Amino acid sequence: MDNLSDALEKLKLASKDSATDSVDSCLDCLLKALANNHTEASVKIQEMGVLTLLPTLLSPQSSCTPKVANLIAELAKNEFMRGPCVEAGLIPPLIQLLTSSDQEVLLQTGRALGNICYDSHEGRSAVDLAGGAQIVAEHIKTLYQNTEPENEKLLTVFCGMLMNYSNDNDSLQAQLINMGVIPTLVKLLGIHSHNVALTEMCLIAFGNLAELESSKEQFASTNIAEELVRLFQKQTEHEKKEMIFEVLAPLAENDVIKLQLVEAGLVECLLEVVAQTVDGEREEDVAQLKTSSDLMVLLLLGDESMQKLFEGGKGSVFQRVLSWIPSHNHQLQLAGALAIANFARNDGNCIHMVDTGIVQKLLELLDRHVDEGNVTVQHAALSALRNLAIPVVNKSKMLSAGVADVVLRFLLSEMPPVQFKLLGTLRMLIDTQAEAADQLGTNGKLVERLVEWCEAKDHAGVMGESNRLLSALIRHSKSKEVVKTVIQGGGVKHLVTMATSEHMIMQNEALVALGLIAALDLVAAEKDFVGSSLVSVLHKLLSDERSAPEIKYNSMILICAAMGSEPLHKEVQSLAFIDVVSRLRAHENKTVSHQASLTEQRLTAQS
Repeated sequence: MDNLSDALEKLKLASKDSATDSVDSCLDCLLKALANNHTEASVKIQEMGVLTLLPTLLSPQSSCTPKVANLIAELAKNEFMRGPCVEAGLIPPLIQLLTSSDQEVLLQTGRALGNICYDSHEGRSAVDLAGGAQIVAEHIKTLYQNTEPENEKLLTVFCGMLMNYSNDNDSLQAQLINMGVIPTLVKLLGIHSHNVALTEMCLIAFGNLAELESSKEQFASTNIAEELVRLFQKQTEHEKKEMIFEVLAPLAENDVIKLQLVEAGLVECLLEVVAQTVDGEREEDVAQLKTSSDLMVLLLLGDESMQKLFEGGKGSVFQRVLSWIPSHNHQLQLAGALAIANFARNDGNCIHMVDTGIVQKLLELLDRHVDEGNVTVQHAALSALRNLAIPVVNKSKMLSAGVADVVLRFLLSEMPPVQFKLLGTLRMLIDTQAEAADQLGTNGKLVERLVEWCEAKDHAGVMGESNRLLSALIRHSKSKEVVKTVIQGGGVKHLVTMATSEHMIMQNEALVALGLIAALDLVAAEKDFVGSSLVSVLHKLLSDERSAPEIKYNSMILICAAMGSEPLHKEVQSLAFIDVVSRLRAHENKTVSHQASLTEQRLTAQS
């Protein structure tokens, strides 16, 4: 440390006289001190006020310049030195050095700027203000085709500098994207894929930039998919594969890139990783299995990429994914079920899958997870069944296969995601299926659970689906027995509340169900209708100009039906419905205006 103090004093004197040899030996001494005790030497250098001397030593003409830049790079490895480096005015002269043609000057300057920018808002702002990123980006564009080792070293430093400059900063990442660095870096990756350090730097830069939505379009216009797949195929180490996965995951969120990745052969790579790791017990095997199968499911979220892999249900990828469902591995079961749910996104695929026996595989999977089961697997399998049940021709086949019975076994689940999918699956199954709606609608335990979930205010999705299923049971069965079960279970008040939903489709479903209750068993429902202020709700719906025509129409149908009850009739009279209804005779929708005339006659006749 005494030597360091002497060197610092000498440097102060030498910098004033511009004595190159003396400055050079002082710099050697400082660099040696930093190598021996980095933190302590950095503190001493700062305390002695040396930083403020360095801008004058960063002359493009001086032979000491690379060493001065190297000294700054070493000092800036300490977080506490980055702010002082900026305050000492080091950024503008460093950025001027980027115009140098000397390879060593460029290398050390790139290191210094990169280290000052690392996790430092002040550093990044100063480099941004001085336009440093633009100059570095231009250098990369000029140099990327040169494969000489020294040039690759420089490219690695420049890529690292841009990465440190923009990491976790959306506006600076957007700036780099606008400068067009993505196409250059993709080309660079293709040319230098043999260079491990440069490749890794590129991948980290891609990982940063790919998080930004605006980058996806630029990535899609390059051959990034081919380059990443080619690089992936070469890797044997877990860490290297993980680095590529971290770039693939955000890129694969874009539908155009999904298709490019599928066409570049990524799926085959993923299936290979799954085959290699499925029985592995090492932590890295488990991680790779999860990442590969998750990425596979993500690729199937794109319509074109999914259809390409489905290949009319004969695709080898589709067949392999099917084999995951009976697997003993929970992660593969999950990925298999999610993949089926993603394949089941159009009627043609759904019909083919039901006809080829997939339902049975999913039911067997659910069967293995009823008691103390894996919630994510339950959720995924129910999602797949719900999607498969959408085409009308599949409903009766799935009901015959016993889907409803298996799904009902999850009624006791306390997990909202499972409850939500269970409700959606049952609702899809009974759509237009009167017999099934009748059977489920007279199941007291189901109706009781639905009424309970209609009050699940913490879980809006579950609450909405419970209401919709309750309404669907009545609408599709049109059965007095179902209506009786719903009334006894306390479901009427929830349907009245559903009629006030902000979603028009739910309002309408509720009104049709309430109309059927009034038509099939008004006497039994009368007390609940009064208690839930049905008449008042209908008055609001008819008075509200924003109500859709079908809401107005079904509200009037319900008013006419409610007139058959004395207490409800009295409520109708007390709320001056006739004024609201007579105004609707002039409604632009003919069905509404015609119903308004009929309702007005009914109100007048019974007033």
